[in-house]
Amino acid sequence: MDTELMLESGRRYGVGPATEPLARHELRALEDAELVTHYLNGQRFAFTEIADRYQDRLLNFIYRTIGDRDRAEDLVQETFVRVYRHLHRFDPTRKFSTWIYTIASNLAKNELRNRARNPLVLFHSIKRNWEADHRPLEFEDNTYRPDDLFRKRRVREQVENAVTELPEHHRVVFVLRELEGKTYDEISEITGVTLGTVKSRLNRARNKFAAIVAPMLD
Repeated sequence: MDTELMLESGRRYGVGPATEPLARHELRALEDAELVTHYLNGQRFAFTEIADRYQDRLLNFIYRTIGDRDRAEDLVQETFVRVYRHLHRFDPTRKFSTWIYTIASNLAKNELRNRARNPLVLFHSIKRNWEADHRPLEFEDNTYRPDDLFRKRRVREQVENAVTELPEHHRVVFVLRELEGKTYDEISEITGVTLGTVKSRLNRARNKFAAIVAPMLD
């Protein structure tokens, strides 16, 4: 990501008088909404802290959704471009993470709509209780023996190929819930659909996914 480009473009949207600059370690201690306020009041490195905070998280989310790392990096860049262009419109009563994930989700969905096939990186094991609240899921546990890790990685590879059959709107809620650990309410806000629709799509995605991978686990 071109941080200098973001900072240069973002300066146009500073509002109000400049506040007393904070040191980088002080910025890191702030909540997201506080960083937005400091940035809009003239402290440009507050945006750098926002970018550092969300860069890897958004890359993982978009990559898992579209299955193309290079393209995911482009879309993360585009997400931050849109964030700094519209940061002055951010509603501080909202959760910033939900707002930025909404932007990333919309870009990912647009990308998927332009494809015939939509691969997705998913988790290593499906023999689990869907309603268990252990999210986000982890791919590997380094306490396992090497042969166990090999088998898990093999399952993950099979899953990555199988989930190309998940419809795009099911896939997005699936990734947000099972990999990003988002709540149903957050998913509803990010995707712009009702809570009932989120649960319905997630249930169908889980059933479809289980049906696809079941033969692989025999």
